[in-house]
Amino acid sequence: MGQRITLPKVAQMKEASQRIVCVTAYDYTFAQLVDRAGVDIILVGDSLGMVVQGHETTLPVTLDDMIYHTTAVVRGSQRSMVICDFPFGICQSPKEMVLAAAVRIMKESGCDGVKIEGGEVVADTIRYLTRQQIPVVAHVGLTPQSVKFFGGFKVQGKDKPEADKILVDALAVEAAGAFAVVLEGIPPILASEITEKLSIPTIGIGAGVECDGQVLVIYDLLGLNDDFKPKFVKQYMHGADLINTALKQFTKEVREGVFPGPDQQ
Repeated sequence: MGQRITLPKVAQMKEASQRIVCVTAYDYTFAQLVDRAGVDIILVGDSLGMVVQGHETTLPVTLDDMIYHTTAVVRGSQRSMVICDFPFGICQSPKEMVLAAAVRIMKESGCDGVKIEGGEVVADTIRYLTRQQIPVVAHVGLTPQSVKFFGGFKVQGKDKPEADKILVDALAVEAAGAFAVVLEGIPPILASEITEKLSIPTIGIGAGVECDGQVLVIYDLLGLNDDFKPKFVKQYMHGADLINTALKQFTKEVREGVFPGPDQQ
């Protein structure tokens, strides 16, 4: 079994201006593929609520859901650092319950850290966890767990007051001990400014090319969801078309009595 990417390694990548590659995945099979491709960080996102479970938002995802999927990803990977999202509701709980959730995630799944959405409002929580030796990735800008508050999945930081607040949020989570921060759905010029000011790595999604790294959901970059094509997603293959073609061929062969053939018997 290979050596996983560590926190010091991630910090060194920032110092060396080496771009960090992050992919969001949710299961053993995709974790194997992502890990073998040399991806640095696998994020097990609560976006699984939308991508895997079919919900309209990430809000219904439970702690048990996150542990289940993170455990599968850890089993399927050897080199990539694995980070598990805190689902909605955890950070709104008393700090003892937050710590208990983080400990449970790391003990039961074997992952390398947790990700927490929010800026200044969760800084004390991040500080509390990191003092207990729990590695934390922060997440500012467009935070999907706040979709009801934002009124939808909208780009944040387009005006100066919003941009100033996001910068303050990023500085706050760094000061609280986060070892990296996801910048989602913010103008590239703001992401560039934050990346320059912070000593910890920034991982962008819909935040321009100047971040220290980038993250995409595996289903999006493989083109598996034709209904979800935001501007920030690049489809590196048209997976839905390929799978549909294969399934139609399978259906045809079964109905014609061609499958299973001699090679499958």
